[in-house]
Amino acid sequence: MTTKMLKLSFQALALGAMVAVALPAHADGMMKQASSTQASNRVNVRGTIESITDKSIVIKTREGPVATVALSDGWVVGGVAKASIDDIKKGDFVGITNVPKSADVSSAVEVVIFPAALKGTGEGDRPWDLKPNSSMTNATVADAVKGVDGRTVTVVYHGTEKKIAIPDGTPIVTLAQATKDDLKPGATVFVAAEHDPGDSLTTKRVVVGTNGVVPPM
Repeated sequence: MTTKMLKLSFQALALGAMVAVALPAHADGMMKQASSTQASNRVNVRGTIESITDKSIVIKTREGPVATVALSDGWVVGGVAKASIDDIKKGDFVGITNVPKSADVSSAVEVVIFPAALKGTGEGDRPWDLKPNSSMTNATVADAVKGVDGRTVTVVYHGTEKKIAIPDGTPIVTLAQATKDDLKPGATVFVAAEHDPGDSLTTKRVVVGTNGVVPPM
């Protein structure tokens, strides 16, 4: 695979991972919830690898049950690298999982800093399933003000502004390369899967944690 093809595959991975509309994934009835939700056929699967073949990956989910996800032809893998709050600059495009804090400010749960080539990808604010009442906001940083407890950023999407406080200790990452060799039993993964007829899950992309950095999304 050429360098250009790798870049395109990685961009597709980033897009799929961060733009997928999330569904609840609780310990009881995860598949029933997915099949009964009409808004989307997407399921976010988070957990650790139990086993993997060329055709499927078995994941011990954070909720407890084991999920088997089929790997589509041409599936790709990507990773995340540790970043810091000082890496967030005006004009950056970010994906921030956040929850309501007050009438005017939300609180970040995790932050992904996108590469410049992905600016504008999946722009908007949508429900997310990392925590109850959480949203995923993909937007451009308009400004960032340092405060006593972390930093508050104002982000802009589709002409709308949103203020998000980023407390100290919030996981902050950027996208990074990974290989299929990184997909080993015990590795932490994030998979944006498609829920197909017949209660099966399929994905074209897997995000894996490497070098002690786990996918926080």
